Amino acid sequence: MRQLTPTSLREQAQQVIRASILAGELESGQIYSSATLAERLGVSPTPVREAMLELANGGLVEPVRNRGFRILTPDEGDLDEISALRIMLEAPSMRTVVERATDAQLRDLRELVTRIEAAAADADVAGFLLADRAFHLGMLELTGNGRLVRLVAQLRDQTRIAGISELAREGNLMRSAAEHREILDALEARDADQAEALMRRHLIHTRGIWAGRAEADATTVP
Repeated sequence: MRQLTPTSLREQAQQVIRASILAGELESGQIYSSATLAERLGVSPTPVREAMLELANGGLVEPVRNRGFRILTPDEGDLDEISALRIMLEAPSMRTVVERATDAQLRDLRELVTRIEAAAADADVAGFLLADRAFHLGMLELTGNGRLVRLVAQLRDQTRIAGISELAREGNLMRSAAEHREILDALEARDADQAEALMRRHLIHTRGIWAGRAEADATTVP
């Protein structure tokens, strides 16, 4: 787990712990104390406890009295529902991004795509997830709809990825990283149909990664 810098410790702790949970570095069903996590992160327990309480509000962990926080895992039905909701919300939103985003705003997302690709090449699962989250939410912010951004962020917080370390070694993170660049290319080309179709395909593939497999469906885009 990465150590934190002094700025915005609670927010940084939340981001890093979330990524560590989703990457499987913090095990499902296990209980972790704020002190233990704080020691790993190189900070005091207070910002870590605050971060864990926020993650509990999102359904990713649950408090255990006098012991710490238990890592929760949604079942397959939960993941199917979350995936369906994300497809309904994020894919059509690409049309709004095409209409509203400036060229400069879209160019700013290039740095996040580069970070995603670098993390994928290094099989850095936590780094990949942090950059992936920033990219997806960054795109949605360009719609100007703050509620949409918050809702998708909450849906993302309710997922945990099974077997992603193995998939990283098999090169699936690299394929996922390439899909991010394709989506951004379509947005910059102002091709709303292609951007929507690519986002839908990407989210279907992401559902396969959650399940610990490479998703074979929807590999072509109309």
